[in-house]
Amino acid sequence: MSHAAPLELFASAPPGLEHLLREEIHELGFTNPRSVPGGVTFDGDWPDAWRANLMLRGAGRILARIARFRAMHLAQLDKRARKLDWAALLRPGIPYRIEATCRKSRIYHQGAASQRIAGAITDALGQGPNDTAALVVRLRIEDDLCEISLDTSGEPLHKRGHKQAIGKAPMRETLAALFLRACGYDGSEPVLDPMCGSGTFVIEAAETALGLAPGRSRSFAFEHLASFDPHTWREMKQALPTPAKPAAQFHGSDRDAGAIASAAANAERAGTAQVTGFTQRPIADLPRPGGPPGLVIVNPPYGARIGNRKLLFALYGSFGAVMKERFQGWRVGIVTSDKGLARATGLSFANVSAPIPHGGLKVQLFQTGPLR
Repeated sequence: MSHAAPLELFASAPPGLEHLLREEIHELGFTNPRSVPGGVTFDGDWPDAWRANLMLRGAGRILARIARFRAMHLAQLDKRARKLDWAALLRPGIPYRIEATCRKSRIYHQGAASQRIAGAITDALGQGPNDTAALVVRLRIEDDLCEISLDTSGEPLHKRGHKQAIGKAPMRETLAALFLRACGYDGSEPVLDPMCGSGTFVIEAAETALGLAPGRSRSFAFEHLASFDPHTWREMKQALPTPAKPAAQFHGSDRDAGAIASAAANAERAGTAQVTGFTQRPIADLPRPGGPPGLVIVNPPYGARIGNRKLLFALYGSFGAVMKERFQGWRVGIVTSDKGLARATGLSFANVSAPIPHGGLKVQLFQTGPLR
């Protein structure tokens, strides 16, 4: 299989945020990005799949679609699966597993469907699947349309590879990146998170401003595929721009000393320590940073998950009062699952997102314009 063989690539996104990921994919110069439910498809070749894993901040994982066909029964699925050149896709000796889902289709038995794919691969490579393998061949059958994809990411892409300390209710890095983008953040302004936990928003904003590739510190499943070329991959990573020193600074604070220690350690590992600062303090003591206004973005506790809702009204109220009193000219973004708590800030919201799934809840992003 030549490198130039066209592939349809799929980058996953939380439902409701596909348009933001499409924007990022377009900005990075990938071909023909189109929003679809649960993500964005775009055209490319194998090196594009590697670059997407390395560069995309908002994608959950990158799948390479290797086949799409209609199948009404298992014999048809079997026949089509055997036509694929598995030896050009998978490397002998590398364990793989098969994940199948069937919806609204005449082929409804996932186990039987994945057995057909396993049979085709076993005959081509001489090795059957292994349930604990990191490399995944995905079969999706919906309305009798079968799609076979290879998962090129492996571990989900929010695992950037340099975060060890995680707080009680962590925000995924990929979701944080999409929320920052939704707030109009482009890397040129300061960002402050006064309830920063393990520092995800602050570090993600700083990495964006420094121009650090999100996948720079980790390995990926595509490194085990037959199409992988270590030399080209090394060149791609060496060609990454040297981090630019941004003019802006990135600030996190939290009342919990443990959170501040872990945020600072995470920033150190991520290589953003020179532009990030973390301080232990309650909201009421939050000073306005010097310099131009920017973005305050916060994922405060919401009653459904941590703590008591009554106490939270006071916290949100205090946050809103501090914003109005000291942060003229700054914009505010609040991620919460509770509209009542968002209203308790007393801030007026110019924009409220659709509900987004996060940690078993639906959260919304509440945004203000520049505070007056």
